[in-house]
Amino acid sequence: MTARVSVDFLDTDRVSVSDRGFTYGDGLFETLRIVRGRAPLWPRHAARLRAGCERLRIPPPDMGAVLNEALRLADGLDDAVARVTLTRGPGTRGYAPPAAPRPVLAVAVSPLALDAPAALAGIAVRLCATRLAIQPLLAGMKHLNRLEQVMARGEWDDPGIAEGLMLDTAGDLVCATAANLFAVFGGRLETPPVDRCGVAGVARAEVMAVREVAETRLNPVRLERADEVFLTSAVRGILPVRVFGARSWQPGPVTRALQAHWRDIGLPSLEGPKDFHR
Repeated sequence: MTARVSVDFLDTDRVSVSDRGFTYGDGLFETLRIVRGRAPLWPRHAARLRAGCERLRIPPPDMGAVLNEALRLADGLDDAVARVTLTRGPGTRGYAPPAAPRPVLAVAVSPLALDAPAALAGIAVRLCATRLAIQPLLAGMKHLNRLEQVMARGEWDDPGIAEGLMLDTAGDLVCATAANLFAVFGGRLETPPVDRCGVAGVARAEVMAVREVAETRLNPVRLERADEVFLTSAVRGILPVRVFGARSWQPGPVTRALQAHWRDIGLPSLEGPKDFHR
């Protein structure tokens, strides 16, 4: 099935080549999971999108209308992923933003097929050579410029490796290419801060709302000493890390408890062939 797409609430997939999202990556996006007509993490997505608009000085959209459009496009799909893209809109040549921007909103929805074994046994991850530049002005936002992640993801084509962990230019672990990182040390849950670079994920925020979490700078050597390691994603949920470097793990009690929380809020992991093919 091809994606169902709308632009400014019209069923089309066309955006002007003068759009600043196309020319400069001038905008924001959210990727949310919709299960049977519900988007459980939408309030967190909406809050992050609104905060990003404020920081970039882009007029925010009507969040209720955005959600309704995503739900409209997802109608009839039991499990779907929606990408909401907001740009500053069309502009003339040059970096200077228009004095009166006319934002453009694009919503694309596709059926979702998650990897059930990944939720059960965990995934293998590697360390990426591409590093994230430190830029506090943009840190935390899910802005449209993802070239660092594109370059990092292009470093491997081994189907046995599901994700790559990324360092910042100071040598600290920040995140995976498309997920946030958590580790457990002696029962203490830790995650890298995203105050210098990286995305403040909505799944990360959900974990931090229900568990006590310390924001701690991590490096690969210390990560290998962790009792549990997992990734968080608004779409993929809680992903146990099974292998990193010379270390291997089994999903631990903290990881399993958070997977149970995901099920409780309406975002079940696909935990076997029956669920996976439903």
